[in-house]
Amino acid sequence: MHTAERRALAQMHFCVLLWGFTAILGKLISLPAAALVVWRMVLVTGMLAAIPAVWRGLRAMSVRGIAIYAGIGVVLALHWLTFYGAIKLANASVAVSCVALGSIFTAILEPWLTRRAHERHEFLLGLIAVPGVVLVAGGIPAGMQLGLAVGILSAFLTALLSTLNKRHIGDGSALALTFVQIGAGAIFVALGMYLLQGSESLTTLPAGEDLLWLLLLAVVCTLLPYVLWLRALRHISAFATQLALNLEPVYAILIAALWFREDRELTVSFYVGVLIILSAVALQPLLRRIDRR
Repeated sequence: MHTAERRALAQMHFCVLLWGFTAILGKLISLPAAALVVWRMVLVTGMLAAIPAVWRGLRAMSVRGIAIYAGIGVVLALHWLTFYGAIKLANASVAVSCVALGSIFTAILEPWLTRRAHERHEFLLGLIAVPGVVLVAGGIPAGMQLGLAVGILSAFLTALLSTLNKRHIGDGSALALTFVQIGAGAIFVALGMYLLQGSESLTTLPAGEDLLWLLLLAVVCTLLPYVLWLRALRHISAFATQLALNLEPVYAILIAALWFREDRELTVSFYVGVLIILSAVALQPLLRRIDRR
């Protein structure tokens, strides 16, 4: 493994550790999912706009490149909307348990979008994960089932996001790319809120603890790891990225159990299901070697 790849993997795992707190902060913030996402994106976009290197990076990008990354930013916004929607509809543990399914979706999407041949082990991984999903669904209260469905959609969107970024990532400024994606996502969510809920949904400012948690979410759990993530993608595959992301539910479920005592809301079936999903992903390197013999 080259030095650049080792550094990229280290950066990725640091990002995952920080992202492990996003679900916790999402539960602490009392705002609805759409308002939470739009303020998260607005705060990050505003911080990036104050950095001169961002504007230098933007000037070096083509109009087509900006349009592509703006489109990817919409996918990012939809992922965050569904992720925090799953937290509000169920809880943090249910939402993050779906993150591991992103590897299964990536195994299907990456070959299709990058035009490489599908490998047999990728479909096998999907089959192994199915019982885990069934157990997770059976291990949560009936009132959380919709949250689980939204969480699975969020996992699909994060896989699509990783694959699109991997396909289009270049040598441009990671700060500028982050600015375009998150800025476009903020505009998309804000426009949707305005059309569906009116201007009042955008004029109510977060205050008190919500503002404190939002600032922490924007700086420590969004801006820093997202820039590091884009840099790491230049040296590792989208699938390797998704494998690292599978540690996020481990961190988040442990924190949620200790902080919110969510373990009291969920049965043993839920945790067995999560373990099966994570095990399916952990088998990926072994199955890939066997498949290529």
